[in-house]
Amino acid sequence: MSVPDVKIFPHATGLASKTISEHQDKQDLVFYSGWVCPYVQRTRIVLEERGIPYQYVEVNPYKKGKHFLEINPKGLVPAVEWKGQALYESLILCEFLEDAFPSQTPHILPSDPIARGRVRIWVDFISKSVVPAFMRTVMAQEPAKQAESLQEFYNALRTLMAQVEGPYFAGEEFTLADVAVAPWIVRDYILRDNRGYDRSAVGSGWNEYAERIESRDSLKKTSSDKYTEIYGRYLRDEAMSEAAKAIRAGRPF
Repeated sequence: MSVPDVKIFPHATGLASKTISEHQDKQDLVFYSGWVCPYVQRTRIVLEERGIPYQYVEVNPYKKGKHFLEINPKGLVPAVEWKGQALYESLILCEFLEDAFPSQTPHILPSDPIARGRVRIWVDFISKSVVPAFMRTVMAQEPAKQAESLQEFYNALRTLMAQVEGPYFAGEEFTLADVAVAPWIVRDYILRDNRGYDRSAVGSGWNEYAERIESRDSLKKTSSDKYTEIYGRYLRDEAMSEAAKAIRAGRPF
């Protein structure tokens, strides 16, 4: 475990910090978070989109407390406690929030079962294709490998964009498919500044879609302005997160 991982910047910044300060009171739903984590942001987006009351608890992913490890043996954020039970994994939590709080609106899954299934298919594509390509591009060290990974990322985004009905993935509704990719849209400036990524190079519609996603209040309220320093560890291929380890090993994460 590297020292830089243990000594990560200790708190969120910008609007994300203000949002966290508004969720310190005790609630039935306790949300365990790591402010730097894009997977965490997925769940935070849903909490904010749907106006679900929650108590925010920051967890240093490299220095976990005893209680957190008791409720979440994997030791990963995000996680929640609700009615004496615990759950974890970002996309599972997003669907849990949909099921556990049915009266909260808007919903993040369409009511039509076919449309709902389609969203889930493309959420799976985002997790298995878009996110790994992003991470491989960040962590690649040799120029040839960077170029290869960047092309893989472009191809994944083009495939996704071909399915976007507009203005959001499923049309007028902001759904779990948009949530699933949103944190990597917010962080794509890391690739722009260090790996030559250009949104316009993805092709027709992507730049507009990305701007629409990052302009939503739930994205603004859950995004920090300190990611560059943290991603320096990935850009140098020094990060010790589970995602970084999986990329090096060539396995899913």
